[in-house]
Amino acid sequence: MSAGVVIIGGGQAGLQVATSLRQGGYGEAIRIIGAEPYAPYQRPPLSKAVLSGEAGVDTVPLRGQVFFTDNRLDLVTGRRVEAIDPGSKTVTAGADTIAYDHLIIATGADVRKIPVPGADLPGVLYLRGLDDALKLKEALTTPRNVVVIGGGFIGLEVAASATKLGSSAVVVEALPRVLARSTAPAMADAIVRRHTEKGVKIMTGAGVARIEGEGKVSAVVLSDGTTLAADLVVVGIGVVPAAGIAKAAGIDTDHGIVVDPLLRTSAPDVFAIGDVARFPTRFAPRPVMVESVQNAIDQGKAVAATILGKGAAYDAVPWFWSDQFDMKLQTTGLAFDIDETVVRGDADSLAFSVFQLKGGRVIAVDSLNKPADHMIGRRLVAAGAQLRTEDLADPSYDLKRAAMADAPRR
Repeated sequence: MSAGVVIIGGGQAGLQVATSLRQGGYGEAIRIIGAEPYAPYQRPPLSKAVLSGEAGVDTVPLRGQVFFTDNRLDLVTGRRVEAIDPGSKTVTAGADTIAYDHLIIATGADVRKIPVPGADLPGVLYLRGLDDALKLKEALTTPRNVVVIGGGFIGLEVAASATKLGSSAVVVEALPRVLARSTAPAMADAIVRRHTEKGVKIMTGAGVARIEGEGKVSAVVLSDGTTLAADLVVVGIGVVPAAGIAKAAGIDTDHGIVVDPLLRTSAPDVFAIGDVARFPTRFAPRPVMVESVQNAIDQGKAVAATILGKGAAYDAVPWFWSDQFDMKLQTTGLAFDIDETVVRGDADSLAFSVFQLKGGRVIAVDSLNKPADHMIGRRLVAAGAQLRTEDLADPSYDLKRAAMADAPRR
């Protein structure tokens, strides 16, 4: 008797595997085991529309209960898988030992905790899951002095949402600029200008020495001695892949679960996808982890295809987005070893793009309020297009035609 598929992780990636398997005609049992007490839900709105009050919590579930019933998906919530035994092809969850034919690890990532004195004070919050968002939303019902530690997507989105709700926000970033790992300098500069116009204070090159308070947080003290008043601190300094369960089972890990081009781990019939997987890709010089909805969905589809006997090397173009105030930032590609950048449009406006090149080829594109550029950019990155810099910089040049056809050589 077939044991079917077991999916560890009740997020976007895990649900996508299950959905694609059923759509592809898989008839065996599918069990999704999630540690959170909720059915699979969308994470991106938590720091954006949900936190700012523009959307309710009822908008985040990915599927209603009837979907799981109709598709014979056994969804187990509020349950943590403690161990994997690749030899016997079983997992342990509480008192239960569950067999599998194929196992998908989609455990995602956990927030990175800030290792400074005072980090455990009441009023120091993180934002990763729905419970975190509900707690932070409740805290922001009263205007506050908010210090956000970390100038990445999450930190800037929280600062924007808090400001919309009437709070005063300061963003503290240890690196020389915000979004240093995800966008080009010209794009980061434009985003900082807009935040500043909206009243957000952004401090870069600023380390945190400690968090102070008597019974609850009252201040953040920086490495140079600067003291920032704070009755709410939100820490957004990145994530740590939840790979411990795989490592304990003897599965190869390297700051994430190591997978091959088919997203297979070192254990037979065990896959890893989403934020926890470190995978090879032609869009980067070394294996990477990509934390995005796109990656979770596309990897879920890819693993389902492999289980169904139609597998191919994972080759999706990475892309991301972030909503902050009246800005929609969209990025595509992975900006490794860039040697040239080209700004298309007015960088002083809220509508332009930055093309990032390596060896003359377009390998990443950042677009601000330019959705057409983003869609074209995904084509150009996928093709490794080689375009003249003067054409990229010219807003009148027809990029769509270039993307549809063979890109002209420089």
